[in-house]
Amino acid sequence: MELRHLRYFVAVAEAGSLTEAAERRLHTSQPSLSRQIRDLEKEVGVDLLSRSVQGVELTPAGKGFIDHARQALMHVDAAVETARRAAQPARKTLAIGFQTGHEMNWLPPAMQVLHDELKNIEVVVSSDYSPDLAEALARGRLDLAFLRVEPGYDLEYIVVDREPLIVLMPSDHRLTTRDAIRPQDFVGEIFIGGSNKATVLHAVTEDYFRRMGLDIKLDHGVDNLAMVMSLVVSTRGLALMPEYAKNLLPPSVVSRPLDGETPTIEIAVGYSKLNTSPVLKLFRSRLDELVRPNQKH
Repeated sequence: MELRHLRYFVAVAEAGSLTEAAERRLHTSQPSLSRQIRDLEKEVGVDLLSRSVQGVELTPAGKGFIDHARQALMHVDAAVETARRAAQPARKTLAIGFQTGHEMNWLPPAMQVLHDELKNIEVVVSSDYSPDLAEALARGRLDLAFLRVEPGYDLEYIVVDREPLIVLMPSDHRLTTRDAIRPQDFVGEIFIGGSNKATVLHAVTEDYFRRMGLDIKLDHGVDNLAMVMSLVVSTRGLALMPEYAKNLLPPSVVSRPLDGETPTIEIAVGYSKLNTSPVLKLFRSRLDELVRPNQKH
């Protein structure tokens, strides 16, 4: 079994189409791709994909195979990235990722942790959505990231804070007269929340409404905060988002806290156990300086 077989299989499964995967992602011919997939299935000994005129779907065997295929590819990518960095040892680097919007809260204290070492290392900073940060950590493109505890990745997480969810609404919405929003206030309103890609936020939101005894259906699921705010204004709906969203609100959108029991979402520092960077080791040794007081017990 060759690595290209795994890459081809994952690309086809994610695209849902042999033709689309061949043309747009793999830049190869569809007959050649089909042959590679058949070779993989022959080696595994079972059908991994079900083919129809609508496209392709994972078989039960394929669903069991794909997570391991992704993990294998991530470990290979991480090994390649580690080797490349080791070949350029002139200056130590630390690549830090932040969930978009959290840079304002966490970049200054992160730099303070490294203050004594900043003259000797290069810090590379980027921001992205939490699932994409987790994948970058697993593939070795980032050394550490401030993100949610994302399932499905072989990473270590240290929770540094728990962030309450808040309600976003148009600045002229009738509920702006309230100091806090009750769960019942969502009834009859257009509800905007995290999509299935935003796994952690989606799960926390569903659990909150279930515990409140409310059957609130998601009208618009998004994982892009800019799109959330656009939908809040255009649909005049309510959104349930982590508190960091307040850092990015335009004048047309305002926020209110939730009344009563408030759901929270964890903010963690994540890193790969396979990462042997000495700068990462140093940062981890000083992580206690970042943990909020209420997280230390």
